[in-house]
Amino acid sequence: MQDCRMRKIVGVCGCFAVAILALATETRASTQQAASGVAKVVGTVQAISGKTLTVIPDSGASTSVSIEDATKLLQIEPGKTDLKEATPLQFSDLQTGDRVLVRGILADDGKTIRAASLIAVKKAALAEKQAKERAEWQRGVGGLVKSVDAAAGTATITTNGVSANKEVLVRFTSDTILRRYASDSTRFDSAKVAPVSEIHVADQLRARGTRAAGGAEFDAVEIVSGTFRSIAGLVTSSEASSSTVVVQDLASKAPVTLKITAESQMRKLPAQFAEGIAARLRNQANGAATPASGNGQAVPAQQGAAQAPANSPQGGAQGGQQSGQQGARGAGAGADFQQMIARMPAATLSDLQKGDAVMVVTTQGSGKDPLTVITLLDGVEAILRASPKGGQDMILSPWSLGGGEPTGN
Repeated sequence: MQDCRMRKIVGVCGCFAVAILALATETRASTQQAASGVAKVVGTVQAISGKTLTVIPDSGASTSVSIEDATKLLQIEPGKTDLKEATPLQFSDLQTGDRVLVRGILADDGKTIRAASLIAVKKAALAEKQAKERAEWQRGVGGLVKSVDAAAGTATITTNGVSANKEVLVRFTSDTILRRYASDSTRFDSAKVAPVSEIHVADQLRARGTRAAGGAEFDAVEIVSGTFRSIAGLVTSSEASSSTVVVQDLASKAPVTLKITAESQMRKLPAQFAEGIAARLRNQANGAATPASGNGQAVPAQQGAAQAPANSPQGGAQGGQQSGQQGARGAGAGADFQQMIARMPAATLSDLQKGDAVMVVTTQGSGKDPLTVITLLDGVEAILRASPKGGQDMILSPWSLGGGEPTGN
């Protein structure tokens, strides 16, 4: 399960937008042979034996690479695209886990590449970049797209707390990386670079960059967006062998088959937490003010949630109980609901029982295969009773891209 989500996003797979890929965007990370016998491969070094490398491309079978005395070896920092910034690399410094772009010719066996040049991005440099980007995604902003002004270079998103909506103006420039999730995947490494015209109203959008003072504006370095589906309904069945669950959609009254993957985030809301949210929704519907703490002050979001994180030794029971009792109160003060959800007890497919009320964010799907679960919340009966539609829109949508960096690695 992910606690970061968007959990594995990462070494954030934006790290693969490194120089070696920029230099070979026309490749599909697999060996290609032209009539002249020229070949190249982009991938990760899996093994080193003597002067022979085994390179695993991003797709396809492994490739043997022979390093010769005349082979030009260079290394470059992640994200750099100008070979003028590359530096010489000693073969002895090459390690498993390094990312490489190899160019050369095929040997007589028709399989091995005799390398003329090799450009590497070191594993340690990638890890450092990944850690930095992970932190940036966690400090980023995410929500539903309200409007897009391509000419002005802005997108307005609604990032929801439980008590009130908040709009953030996300600014982007020609240097901002814009990515789009595939219709059947939430893996960040499956997201493709796309023009701003691909960002639509009601899309989910997440950005990393710099937040302006006050939080009303955000200067984006990278944006990832996608169209996702929200479902609220009752579990009718589950199948462990296929990792699927069937939910009766309350809106369409039709059964929907959902696929659970290793990247799916599943959480079980403690009853007190769900009841607290339901009370807030009822208060809003009635125009009531947000309840305050005993001293008349709004209760801060972190007050209860930080006492015993779910991954601490006390994690499951104590963290869930405190989050249920106090986190729901803090939600009314405009808390980051994504962070509170991340502290909830994790759930598994076997925990889902027939008749359970769930709220789910899934991929848009292709119409053929089951929809893939991005995030699933169990234990939401009270929320749906209080606001069958409003609760889903208000609570589920803002964190469908995850509480931290985008998913997938």
